[in-house]
Amino acid sequence: MIHERNGTDMLDKTDHAILACLQSNARMQMKEIGERVHMTGQAVANRIARLEELGVLLGYTVKLDDSKLEKPFEAMVTVFLPSNHHSAFRDWAVSEPAVTELHRVTGEGCYWMKVRYGDPAGLSAFLEEMLRFGNYRINNSIEKLK
Repeated sequence: MIHERNGTDMLDKTDHAILACLQSNARMQMKEIGERVHMTGQAVANRIARLEELGVLLGYTVKLDDSKLEKPFEAMVTVFLPSNHHSAFRDWAVSEPAVTELHRVTGEGCYWMKVRYGDPAGLSAFLEEMLRFGNYRINNSIEKLK
């Protein structure tokens, strides 16, 4: 059940358990989730609908085996920008297909980007284009553990 506190909706243990089930398998049947959280499938469906209405549950995703795709290499890029290039950089990065994640961060750097590419030449061309906005530091992923 969702509880009100200071005008903010809070989730209970059952809501968190349902979200954990969906995070592990977004296609899990309502009946199976219900068995795990000791509710009927219909009650689970109602909870999920409420979580969607509240904006807690924003969508459903697919996990891919990156090694079987045409862009099997992944890099993490820390981006350093002068203060007047942020808007143009964000517009470019959001529209760039190689960028799979973009985070505005505090601490070292301005943004963290996860980038997928097919080969070192593709990454090099991507980074060369990015230099018009600012500097970067790159770390390549050699093995995905989780």
